Amino acid sequence: MNLHTIPITMWDFSWIERRWSGAGFEDWDKALSELVERGYEAVRIDAFPHLIAKDKDKEWTLLPVWYSNDWGSPYINRVRLHPELIDFIRKCKEYNIKVGLSTWYREDEDDVRMEITSPEKMAENWKAVLDLISDAGLLDQVLYVDLCNEWPGDIWAPYFENDPKDAGWGAWYTEKSMEYMKKAVNKLRESYPEIPMCFSMDNDCVDYYIKNKLDFFDLIEHHIWMVKLNESEFYRNVGQAKDGRYTEEAYHLLSKNALKVYEEKKEYWQQLLKDGIKDLADASKLQDLPLATTECWGIVDYKDYPLLSWDWVKDLCEIGVNSACDSKRWLMAGTSNFACPQFVGMWRDVEWHKRLTDKMKQTVLPDDLVNEKWRKRLSL
Repeated sequence: MNLHTIPITMWDFSWIERRWSGAGFEDWDKALSELVERGYEAVRIDAFPHLIAKDKDKEWTLLPVWYSNDWGSPYINRVRLHPELIDFIRKCKEYNIKVGLSTWYREDEDDVRMEITSPEKMAENWKAVLDLISDAGLLDQVLYVDLCNEWPGDIWAPYFENDPKDAGWGAWYTEKSMEYMKKAVNKLRESYPEIPMCFSMDNDCVDYYIKNKLDFFDLIEHHIWMVKLNESEFYRNVGQAKDGRYTEEAYHLLSKNALKVYEEKKEYWQQLLKDGIKDLADASKLQDLPLATTECWGIVDYKDYPLLSWDWVKDLCEIGVNSACDSKRWLMAGTSNFACPQFVGMWRDVEWHKRLTDKMKQTVLPDDLVNEKWRKRLSL
């Protein structure tokens, strides 16, 4: 049976945090029916392994990651994860939606994530999640496990100290990091060998994939955006906020400058994205692993905001999807960071989503891209 690129979207921690009136996920049936209408076949969500392993039935008080972005809750919030995680996956099964499990290691008021003192502890936490799902008879719904989002970014993995210490965001390639990832994956694989596993990455230099063999992964989940390529050249042209990217000042700079910067060198920015995708596809061949990209293709931070047009963002995302599909290296691909109900300007364009997800479904992947483990997981 032929396999096509799977249209997937990132619902991160929003699936459980954004349940107040008007937040987008207060009605899971509505959100999932709209997802199916737009042609998606999978979602990637936060499974909160550190909190479920600590106390699966507790109501957790979560602190916001940011106030400016619309992923998750911008203010303090409370969530219960069990039985909600099981209920959500069961809903996904009703709508024939596969689930990729990831985690952003959300900060709660007691900062439980700092109790992850070893890769074995990380694996133990994930085992608690998969045990719950298995006991509910829903393990077949799990597409893969990403043990940590954008490893080892300091926002998502503050419990890990890299070596050297100043090896920051995207520095997954250090000896200490590689050893940590391998131990965590192999430990979890002892209990669930049938589940594909990885850590997701965010780095604009694909040379690291050439120099470091990830043969203990089942896929490369790499997040790529035009704006971060060439050492974040686009952001440097737009202007960088003094108090960081996740701020209102950063959005004011985007509002004033982003479209102008893009339009002045449109062909250049588009080619930069195409080249980045080609380099990543070539690296995946050397790794002999399929690719997944759930966070992509144009800009990282965006939202429904005065003077922020979605048109140029959608144009770049369409170029990204077409380029990825043409390479035939992507087992799974997103259409953008924003294929979620709370991003109204992006979500309401149903035909745009259908055009891109149709492109993926029409992209027949080569047999040698998908090994037997993946074929069993996808029931091929």
